[in-house]
Amino acid sequence: MTIGRRRVLAGGALAAAGVLTGGTTGQAAPRPGAAVPEESKSLEQLYREAKAEGGTLTVYAGGDTATQQDGNKAAFEKTFPGITVKMVVDYSKFHDARVDTQLATRTLVPDVVQLQTLQDFPRWKAAGALLPYKPAGFSWIHPAFKDSDGAWTGIFVDAFSTIYNVGEAGPNPPLTAESLLDARWKGRIVSTFPNDDDAVLYLYKLIVDRYGWDWLARFVAQDVAWVRGTQEPADRVEAGTAAVALGTDGALVPGADTKTRFVVPAHDPFMAWAQRAAILTGARHPAAAKLYLNWWLSKPTQAGFYMWSVRTDVAPPRGYRPIWEYRNANFDGFERFMNDRRLVESFRQQLTLHVGEVQGAPSPGWLGLHPGR
Repeated sequence: MTIGRRRVLAGGALAAAGVLTGGTTGQAAPRPGAAVPEESKSLEQLYREAKAEGGTLTVYAGGDTATQQDGNKAAFEKTFPGITVKMVVDYSKFHDARVDTQLATRTLVPDVVQLQTLQDFPRWKAAGALLPYKPAGFSWIHPAFKDSDGAWTGIFVDAFSTIYNVGEAGPNPPLTAESLLDARWKGRIVSTFPNDDDAVLYLYKLIVDRYGWDWLARFVAQDVAWVRGTQEPADRVEAGTAAVALGTDGALVPGADTKTRFVVPAHDPFMAWAQRAAILTGARHPAAAKLYLNWWLSKPTQAGFYMWSVRTDVAPPRGYRPIWEYRNANFDGFERFMNDRRLVESFRQQLTLHVGEVQGAPSPGWLGLHPGR
C-alpha cells in the first residue's frame, strides 16, 4: 500500500508489515551518533513508555485541509492501540507563528511540529526550543535532511511540479512549464496561489528564472483558476474538472484507478524538500513524540511513502532515482530560498502584481491560537 500525504497518508498495512517489531533494522549504522546517541530501543519498548506516559500525542502538521492527515493518524493509532493522536493540520506559515506565540506566552500545545517552513528549525534550535533526539535509523537519513545534533529530522520528501489528468490531457500531456502556454490548456489549468505558499512560490521562482517574466504573463493569460492550498488543485485534476495543475504533488506510482499523473521533468526545474519534524523541548508527551518519529523513520513506513524516502537505504520506486540525484529538483535551493526572507517577500510582491492578491478563506479553516488544546 502506498502512503500518501494527501487524503490517506498511511494505512493499516503498516501494522501488518511488522512495523512494531521492526523499530530497529538490525543493521550497523554507517556512522554512530555524536553527542546525542541514536535511539536503541525498539518500537515495542517506546510504545510501552508512551502508554505509561498517558497515551496522548499532539502534532502540528503542515497541510491544506483538516482531514488531510487522517490516514496517518489512523495508521499510527492502529499500529499502537491506546495511543491517541491529536493531528492539527494548518498551513505551515500559520503553525510556525502559532508556535512562536505559544512559546512567548508559555502556552505550548504541540509535542511535535512537522512543517515546510525550513527556516524556523535552526532558530528554534538556537533558542533551545527543540529537544535534541535521534530516532532509530537517523544515521541512514541523507545528511541534507537532518540536523547533525538531532534537533530536527526530515520525515518524508515531498515535491511540487505539474500534474495532469490522463483522460483530460490526452496523448500529449504538458511535461514542461513552456508547454503550459499552449492554447489547448487555456481555461483548463488550476494552481495554488503561489503568493500564499512558499513552496509553490519557490517553484514559480525557478520557472521565472528559467523562462523569464514573459512566461508568467503568458501563463496568467491562460485563465488559470487560482485556489488556496495545494490539495484543491490535486482534487480538481483527479476529478477531471481541470486538466492540469501547477504547484502540487502526486504519487510516483499511481493506483490502478488513479487518473492523476505527476510529472518529474527531464530538464525543467521542479522543487523538492524534506518535511522537517521536531520534538519541542516543552512537550508534555515526549515518550509518545519519540514513538511517533521512530515510526515515521522506520523502514516499512519510509518504503510505503508515496514519493521519496529520506533514508539512503530505502530505494525509490522502480524507474526513479533517489531525489538527491535529480539536480533539477533543487532540494538544497529551497532551504536557501526559505532562509532569505528578503528575497522571498520581494519575489512574492512582484508575483502578486501578475496573479493578484490571495482570495478566499484558508482551506484548513481559521484555527486560532491554541488548536488541539
